[in-house]
Amino acid sequence: MIYLKAVLSLGLMGAVFGLALAFAAKKLATEQDPRQDRIAEVLPGANCGGCGFPGCSGLASAIVEGKAPVDGCPVGGLAVAAKVAAIMGVDAGAARERKVARVLCQGSPDNCGSRFIYDGLADCKAANLLAGGPKACVYGCLGLGSCVAACTFDAMYMGPDGLPVVDQDACTSCGRCVAACPRGLVQVVPASQSVTVLCRSHARGAEVRKTCKVGCIGCGLCVKVCPTQAITMENNLAVIDPAKCDACGRCAEKCPTKCIVMRGAKTIAGSLAAS
Repeated sequence: MIYLKAVLSLGLMGAVFGLALAFAAKKLATEQDPRQDRIAEVLPGANCGGCGFPGCSGLASAIVEGKAPVDGCPVGGLAVAAKVAAIMGVDAGAARERKVARVLCQGSPDNCGSRFIYDGLADCKAANLLAGGPKACVYGCLGLGSCVAACTFDAMYMGPDGLPVVDQDACTSCGRCVAACPRGLVQVVPASQSVTVLCRSHARGAEVRKTCKVGCIGCGLCVKVCPTQAITMENNLAVIDPAKCDACGRCAEKCPTKCIVMRGAKTIAGSLAAS
C-alpha cells in the first residue's frame, strides 16, 4: 500500500510538471520565420562552413535575421543567390566575384629537398609539429595531402610532383583546405587574379637559394619592372596588390626563380609553369 501511494504521488507530480513544461514551451515559444526553411531548401546542403556559419541552416537563419547577405553561400554561387534573393524579396544586386583556392608553393621534391626522413602520420599538421617538418624550406608544402583530404568537393588532388593541385572549375572556395594547411600555403583568391606569387618564404635570399630552386629570394626585380606599382616587398617576400595589377606579365618574365606565374590553365598548383 505504501509503495502504491508513492507510485501514485510520483505519477501525479510527473503529470503536473509535464503540463507545466508544455504550457511554458507553448507560452515562450518563438515563431520561426517561414522564409528560413525555404532558404534552407534552396541551399546546397553541403554544410561546409565556407559561409562562416554553422551549416546551411545556420546561414539560412543569418540571412533572415539580416546578419548575412543573400549571396553568402560560396558553394551555391549566383544561381542559389538569385533564389535566396527572390525568397527574401530583395534584388540580388551586383554579384560578388567568384573565388577559388590556390596553393602558393612550387617546392616539389625536385625543387626543394628534405632535412630528414619523416615516417609518421600522413598529416601535414602532425609532420609540422615534428621539428617543423622534414621539408628543407620551413615555409614550404609538406606534401602529405591534408588539404586534399579536407576537400569535400573533389576539387583538389595530389599531382605527380607531390604537390596539391586545385581544380579551378570545381573549387567552391569553402575554405576547408585553407584551414587544413598548417603553413598557410592555401589561400582563397578572386578567380580572375592572373598573377600569383607561388611562395610564402620570408627567409633571406641566400638561405632560400640553399633550400629551394623556385622560392622568392627577395631580389626586388619584380618591384622595379612593375609599371603600376602593384608589387611590394614585405619581409623578403614579393606581394602583389590585385587591385593595381594589370596582368602585363613583366614581373613573371623578370623573376629569376620563376616563383611568379601567370594563370594560363584550369588548374593552378605549385607545379604550374608560367605561361
